[in-house]
Amino acid sequence: MKLVKFNEERCKSCELCISVCPKKILRISADRMNAKGYRPAEVSESEKCIGCAFCATVCPDCAISIYDATDDDNNGISPEREV
Repeated sequence: MKLVKFNEERCKSCELCISVCPKKILRISADRMNAKGYRPAEVSESEKCIGCAFCATVCPDCAISIYDATDDDNNGISPEREV
C-alpha cells in the first residue's frame, strides 16, 4: 500500500495534483488552512492510492511525497523507501 504525505505549509491549493490523480482521491481541505492562507490538498481515500506519483511529479511546490506503507516502526512510514 502507498501513503501520500502533503507538506501542508508548501501547498498553494493549485489543484494540479487533483487533476492528474487517476483514482480521483485527492481534494482540497474544507476545514484546514496553512499559514499562508491556503487550504491544502489532502487524500480522501488513502486505501485506493496506487502509488503512481503523478501528484508528486506535477506539484510545482514539491509538497507531496509518496511512501510505501509498512508494518515496521515510524508509524507505518518508511521514508528511505520514498517513491
